[in-house]
Amino acid sequence: MAHGEWNHTPDVLPLEVNPLFSWPPRPRAIVGWYWASWFPISINLGIVALAFGALAFAAPSLNQAAVIGPWVGLILLRNFLLIAFLAGGLHWVFHREALQGRDHKYDPRPFPRRGRSFTFEDQVLDNAFWTLASGVPIWTAFEMLIWWSMANGIAPVWTWSDGAVWFVAVFFLIPIWESFYFYWIHRALHSRLLYRFHALHHRNTDVGPWSGLSMHPFEHLMYFGTALIHFVVPTHPVHLICHLMFYALYAVTTHTGFEGVWSNGRKRLHLGNFHHQMHHRYFEVNYGTLEVPWDKFFGTFHDGTAQGKAAMRARLKVRARLRQ
Repeated sequence: MAHGEWNHTPDVLPLEVNPLFSWPPRPRAIVGWYWASWFPISINLGIVALAFGALAFAAPSLNQAAVIGPWVGLILLRNFLLIAFLAGGLHWVFHREALQGRDHKYDPRPFPRRGRSFTFEDQVLDNAFWTLASGVPIWTAFEMLIWWSMANGIAPVWTWSDGAVWFVAVFFLIPIWESFYFYWIHRALHSRLLYRFHALHHRNTDVGPWSGLSMHPFEHLMYFGTALIHFVVPTHPVHLICHLMFYALYAVTTHTGFEGVWSNGRKRLHLGNFHHQMHHRYFEVNYGTLEVPWDKFFGTFHDGTAQGKAAMRARLKVRARLRQ
């Protein structure tokens, strides 16, 4: 469905945030939110499955991780191939071959772009370079550090035998922590002090799968710094893998530029988030995610409606006057 300046918008507007944080409580809405986020087929479940697969076939044991060795190269290769396959595959499907057409692409402008603002003067090459040359190595470095720390008793470890409830709960808590952590580092990156680093990511006013992890190395350090919580909270290595995959792979899927995968007139898998697509268009709204409503709390939420855009303009005018 087209909506003003957009080629496509979600069928239901205004956008809604997680009802877990609404008052009075709405138990049915909360159950519905989490069911839709995880079941029956979702990116979240896919990442959990990939994490267990990686633990089994592309990760060290804790005994092996106690000493830095070839297992570091295994993790680097695994992460490199995952990103290359996922981002490259989604780019091929949605943009290069346009197998789904343009009906569910949010931004009406052609993608990708060329110009001197991009490394190599090409948006896709720019995005792929910063993703693979900076993002994947820094992701791997954090994973290596915490594997080694768990193996040497520096970071706490929680196994299934320590408590199944907490073991399972951590997977559901990762998106909530992601929303909290991402909002605050994102606000910091939009400050006058740090925006010069974040500007590289915002070369993308329209996005594709390679755009999600296209960041300056300093921003990658902040972004994957989310994993440092494993030094405080007891977790299992599979949680660590899942956590970092969530940050890396979810960035790719939510930046496809399309709402999702359609087949026979129905959306089969949700991908790109209109909420974040508006951030790339307008810059000063929707710093966080819909999982925790920080943007609502601090007045930076754009719900996708004309009223939301008017509120954004009014807020920015007030801010401009205060700076004069």
